[in-house]
Amino acid sequence: MTESVAEFMVGDEDFLLDGRPVRLLSGALHYFRVHEELWGHRLGMLRAMGLNCVETYVPWNLHEPEPGRYHDVAALGRFLDAAREAGLWAIVRPGPYICAEWDNGGLPHWLTGPLGARVRTRDIGYLTQVERWFRELLPQVAEREIGRGGPVIMVQVENEYGSYGSDRDYLVRLTELTRACGISVPLVTSDGPEDHMITGGSVPGLPATVNFGSGARAAFETLRGHRPDGPLMCMEFWCGWFDHWGGEHVVRDPSDAAGALREILESGASVNVYMAHGGTNLAGWAGANRSGELHDGALRADVTSYDYDAPIDEAGRPTEKFWRFREVFADYRSGPLPEPPRPRPALAGPVRAAFTSWAPLEEVMETLGGPESETALPPTFEELGVDRGLVRHRLAVPGRRAPRTLTLAGLRDLAVVYVDGVRAEVLDGENAALAKPVAGPASVEIWVESLGRVNYGPRLGESKGITGGVLHERQYLHGVRSRGLRLDAFDDARAVTELPFRALDGEAGRGLYRAAFEVAGAGDARLTLPSWARGFVWVNGTCLGRYWSRGPQESLYVPGPVLREGANEVWVLELEAAGEPYVQLATY
Repeated sequence: MTESVAEFMVGDEDFLLDGRPVRLLSGALHYFRVHEELWGHRLGMLRAMGLNCVETYVPWNLHEPEPGRYHDVAALGRFLDAAREAGLWAIVRPGPYICAEWDNGGLPHWLTGPLGARVRTRDIGYLTQVERWFRELLPQVAEREIGRGGPVIMVQVENEYGSYGSDRDYLVRLTELTRACGISVPLVTSDGPEDHMITGGSVPGLPATVNFGSGARAAFETLRGHRPDGPLMCMEFWCGWFDHWGGEHVVRDPSDAAGALREILESGASVNVYMAHGGTNLAGWAGANRSGELHDGALRADVTSYDYDAPIDEAGRPTEKFWRFREVFADYRSGPLPEPPRPRPALAGPVRAAFTSWAPLEEVMETLGGPESETALPPTFEELGVDRGLVRHRLAVPGRRAPRTLTLAGLRDLAVVYVDGVRAEVLDGENAALAKPVAGPASVEIWVESLGRVNYGPRLGESKGITGGVLHERQYLHGVRSRGLRLDAFDDARAVTELPFRALDGEAGRGLYRAAFEVAGAGDARLTLPSWARGFVWVNGTCLGRYWSRGPQESLYVPGPVLREGANEVWVLELEAAGEPYVQLATY
């Protein structure tokens, strides 16, 4: 691909580049799930698989953690520049809702907290914030459109809106706003291949695409029932799937996936492989789902890895699925496909790093946590301004009273409960109760850990933490002292070094652990914590995400650029019970 100006349009039957029919062979690769130094390699892998285009979402909450405080919004522009350099077109899906198994579907917690179900509607309070965000974000997309010598050929309006709502006025206003922010390339929508989804999520005058994992002919037949003309495209061909903590690891047979891909292309359609390369939910940004047909059941937290059983694995290596897909795509490309780029370096050999010091979790909260508040009822994570992290509640069972059941009403995460300083139980579930009744008077301490916000379905945007109060039998316990600890507090390395670390001893438990280690031959690695329970890991200041002994994920991916030749440091925030006093790194 050259940097010359071109015109991309939607024709009656095909996508058109300078008036000539073109088929989009795209792959999803989320820049925010891949270390920036690895973008070029991963994009080269997409080209080697036979793709001519890359697609990415944009997570609003990552880039605006607090109202008006922006974080590296320019990363999207740098990624699009890398796509152009790699010879790929680009499809941008800015949401504002993206799903993507990402916390809150990409919507900021400070927005959904006060608005609740009014998000993703024509509500003026919501649209005002969306407009402010889009005017910050979209100019860098407009500057990189194909008509200006850039790679961007299409921009998507909203995302699978028909799976959520039916507010046509909202979609029209969002379309108008996108145009007002300078976007001139074709706009599209994407939805599931069902009548109510296409009806609820499409916009008059915009091409509609469908998302599915198999059954292409039937899916496109449904789409044609709504859109007799225009090019066919599967905007999300689900070639794999994602995992939940405590569930089974999901895989899809490569031959089956390749057969479904071929059916899409035999239908004359364009395709976006979701995911071509999944990457990692770094820094605790993994979302969660609700079980059940109506997505209103038990909370199911997504794991840290977003490998997705994709053709290019989490470490950027080709899988059997990659080679099967490459064979399919080769039949729809002219000339030989480029060879895959050279593999990225892997860690030269195993490393064992012994922990030398730790700081108890109580002292971590006191040093890095936010201010303590006192309220009648436990505040939610949103009310405390915590997007990812922990909240500690302290309250009392007053007076003299018989043992009664202690219930955490509206609990939407994981809670560790202490009664009179003794660990009582770990609770989860909407109305979780301690198995052993509690007598009064008693002091109660509750540590609540966010397991990720719901990213899909009618429970999107629900508040996190204890949302209904603490009850002793049927009586609310009032007077709660609460404090939040945001995960990004650990981004301040100087503040972390000021923690009251102490030497390890037999009493070490919940808290932040430190270890130093040497590396000769840095590269991609796997990190494991033998017999540790649950928490988060940082290597040289980069948060690799959550680990959890319940599986199915057993190790964390360490991108090679995170490691340094020579001295390195690892921090582990253990939230339950420390295991063996070391961390292991092995070649990925």
